[in-house]
Amino acid sequence: MNWITDYKIPIGPLAKSTVDWLTSSGEWFFDRLAFFLSHVINALLFILQAPHPLIVLAAIVGIAYWLRRSIGVAVFTLLGLLLIMNQGYWKETTETLALVLASTFVSMAIGIPLGIAGARRAWVFSIMRPVLDLMQTIPTFVYLIPALILFGLGMVPGLIATVIFAIPAPIRLTRLGIISTPSSLVEAAESFGATPMQVLRKVELPFAMPQIMAGLTQTIMLSLSMVVIAALVGADGLGKPVVRALNTVNVAMGFQAGLCIVILAIILDRMFRATGEGEGV
Repeated sequence: MNWITDYKIPIGPLAKSTVDWLTSSGEWFFDRLAFFLSHVINALLFILQAPHPLIVLAAIVGIAYWLRRSIGVAVFTLLGLLLIMNQGYWKETTETLALVLASTFVSMAIGIPLGIAGARRAWVFSIMRPVLDLMQTIPTFVYLIPALILFGLGMVPGLIATVIFAIPAPIRLTRLGIISTPSSLVEAAESFGATPMQVLRKVELPFAMPQIMAGLTQTIMLSLSMVVIAALVGADGLGKPVVRALNTVNVAMGFQAGLCIVILAIILDRMFRATGEGEGV
């Protein structure tokens, strides 16, 4: 059976040569992209860390109540953030929150238009589908390596890896919401002279909004699941104490940091989940 392995398809060497070519030819692009993304993250960190922690806490609780109109959600947000602050992980939590918000913004900004394109043109989604399958199934550490080479250590490669991991959710769910719009609604809008853009803006997107919001919450949860992985390439946040606890077999530290991640995940899920997915906390 050696004749099978004697003529290997050069998948690994081809991937390496591609990354080498990107490193040498696209250095200007990746440097500017890293510059832009790092400034976005730094701006979010400034908003979350410059004021007194209690002011930020009060603002987050106020946003939670404004979004959900629920005393239960607001109280849970308050108690959860106070517990995080009590455990001494407030700084790490704000760093994780900045990374999650940035990656969610990028994923939704790219994913929604691609989902709309995939819904409007079947051939576009037929091209995207194998790419999305690859992004969802390939082990995270595989694309952490080129991200590390192209962007170096820090928050930016963690952000890029998080976006790659999370972006299939908004693309698929946005497309699902658009194609699920009843044809009778679309035909009625067209019969009144609506243009394709007006049909999209006034009929399809409002009907697809629950699916788009589900894509948002899925993106947030997927981004949070990447916190520990992103810490391996130098991203700050709650992933660092988890990795440190793993290396030192520190059960207490690992449980504390892990509990903070869980609390943050529940708070963000309750704040941004679609209306009608349950009441209270």
